[in-house]
Amino acid sequence: MAREVKIGNRLIGDGHPTYITAEIGINHNGDLEIAKKMIFEAFRTGVDSVKFQKRTPEICVPRDQWDIMRETPWGYISYIEYRRKMEFGQKEYAEIDRYCKELGIDWFASVWDEPSVDFMEQFDPIAYKIPSAALTDSGLLRKLRATGRPLILSTGMSSMEQIRAAVALLDLDRLVITHATSTYPCDPEELNLKVIQSLREAFPCPIGYSGHEVGLIPSVVAVAMGACVIERHITLDRAMWGSDQAASVEPTGFERLVKYIRVTEASLGDGVKKVYDSELSSLKKLRRFQ
Repeated sequence: MAREVKIGNRLIGDGHPTYITAEIGINHNGDLEIAKKMIFEAFRTGVDSVKFQKRTPEICVPRDQWDIMRETPWGYISYIEYRRKMEFGQKEYAEIDRYCKELGIDWFASVWDEPSVDFMEQFDPIAYKIPSAALTDSGLLRKLRATGRPLILSTGMSSMEQIRAAVALLDLDRLVITHATSTYPCDPEELNLKVIQSLREAFPCPIGYSGHEVGLIPSVVAVAMGACVIERHITLDRAMWGSDQAASVEPTGFERLVKYIRVTEASLGDGVKKVYDSELSSLKKLRRFQ
């Protein structure tokens, strides 16, 4: 099979431009206006899409954590109440859908449970992301496969055996696999970018990278190592409240990331050694023996 998947109007895979996603995730802190600012900033940097996260808190939060109290932007409240306040509903996602269409940028979401798939279907998403935490949720994987939509499988916190078991439940013709380490932020010693090559050898579908490191260099290196998709969290300010902010990239950083990735793509070439026309004058002047 071709190492190629179509997401929206874009072909993703070897020989195609890297597909760059700015993950807004939950960095909006439950505020639609912050989310829209993040969408605009992502659009301005030239990324291909933005991504959100959709959960049903009562399913995704273990029952023994519901009543744990914590400090939040809404005061000292229970963890389950905090998770509810972080979730956007139909009204918010309808506005996100409208605004993204107005700008002309694609959007989709990670879905963490089966009711969230049912919810997102109303927006006819270009794809679904399977978060690392859900890689072993066979019911969710089967439900997502049944939608017939392209799927992006994140592999943080997972062994190769678990990845193979998940892939066996999905359709390789519509699958992208992204290497990830689920630490926020992640130390360079645990990024293990060579796994990108291991995944390319193990699976015939496009392989990408979902980065949670501080800085830009590893994400650019991932492209040089064969990643067809790059996903990084975006934030308006890394000092904002929230667990993912420190591993996120501010808009000026995202501009540089997009630029560095495009320069890297242009620099990789085709691997065939040749003499370029631009070298001929140097050859004539500098080489003594032709």
